[in-house]
Amino acid sequence: MRPFFLLGFLLSNNTATAATEPISTSIAVGMAAALTGFLATYQNVFYYFHECCRPEWISFNRTGLEVALDQKLFGQHVASRVVQKAVTGFMNNKNPKKPLVLSLHGWTGTGKNFVSQLIAENIYKEGMASSFVHQFVSTAHFPHLSQLENYKSQLQQWIKGNVTNCPRSMFIFDEMDKMHPGLIDCIKPYLDYYENLNGVSYRQAIFIFLSNAGGEHITQVALDFWKAGRDREEMKLHDLEPSLSLSVFNNKQSGLWHTSLIDKNLVDFFVPFLPLEYRHVLLCGMAEMAAKGLKPDQDVVDQMARDLVYFPKSEKIFSGKGCKTIGGKLDYYT
Repeated sequence: MRPFFLLGFLLSNNTATAATEPISTSIAVGMAAALTGFLATYQNVFYYFHECCRPEWISFNRTGLEVALDQKLFGQHVASRVVQKAVTGFMNNKNPKKPLVLSLHGWTGTGKNFVSQLIAENIYKEGMASSFVHQFVSTAHFPHLSQLENYKSQLQQWIKGNVTNCPRSMFIFDEMDKMHPGLIDCIKPYLDYYENLNGVSYRQAIFIFLSNAGGEHITQVALDFWKAGRDREEMKLHDLEPSLSLSVFNNKQSGLWHTSLIDKNLVDFFVPFLPLEYRHVLLCGMAEMAAKGLKPDQDVVDQMARDLVYFPKSEKIFSGKGCKTIGGKLDYYT
């Protein structure tokens, strides 16, 4: 507060001394101008070192996201295409009509959390560590059914406060299949087509839901393609999304059960993550070895991949845990 007080003091004294002390007046004006310049410079320096809701810290890297999805996400051609187009279209839209809402579905280890991380890393300079990226885990943040009403109030306040602080905020809800039904409906107004609510606009925010719900349906479609001798890469979003959204909506074990978010068509995309095959596990293993600073070894990765559990029992096509446990498994084989 002192610099601003000094500036006001200097300017107010200019009038009083103008007639009798022209030299002093010039000095005072010069000091005031210098102080103003200092404050402006100080503010810019502060923004440089301290994360804030400005382009220096929040800027969409379209190419970065595209390359990351293409080179780091394995076996998810449908999810990769949908996420790339949805995020790019939203971030390039200067006047969106509503927040971007993505619901990612599939078995564990198929890449849902990883994709959320890639999105954050290509929008926020600090990635997942950004103060504008907020992650909720149902079993950790909303464990008790008896506290449901308190959770609703707290969640609404948290979202409103953070979007007020930075309109370009991201909210990730993990373990939606373990969330108490009815809780997520409390944020419905923030996802809707309102220009603002009580003076706050939510249209630039991003909401991402992660869930294992719908995994059975996605696996069945992938299995049907395999049995029919059709290439996995032939699968399109329209082969999965309509029935996926319906199965999630009617799943009583899901936090999205009969939710108004689906009923009112506020989820922009239901993104299916396919179960991973042996060949995808190999790619994950090679990438993990490189990430660990090890020289990728095909024989080591192949041995590790063969010892994993695959399903269905008769065909053994898909990895039971996707790529989730590969990091730990490789420690044993290397």
